[in-house]
Amino acid sequence: MTEPQDLTGLSFEDALARLEKIVHSLEAGDTPLEASIDLYTQGQALKKHCEAKLAGATARIEAIQLGSDGTPTGVRAFDAA
Repeated sequence: MTEPQDLTGLSFEDALARLEKIVHSLEAGDTPLEASIDLYTQGQALKKHCEAKLAGATARIEAIQLGSDGTPTGVRAFDAA
């Protein structure tokens, strides 16, 4: 079994690419059981990392508030609801 990876410095795009590669490997069905378990565990960690990156990005998105004349009057936090 492989040791958990430190994903803190991994970009969303790189993590997603790794996750997609793992999914393709598992879907192919030619990976031995122990290796499949390791890949699945890595995939779970990558999924969690991607979800955290998306949550952080969503929290930083701001919507520009426009005045009646169409000029920006300020910003407000993004509300996904």
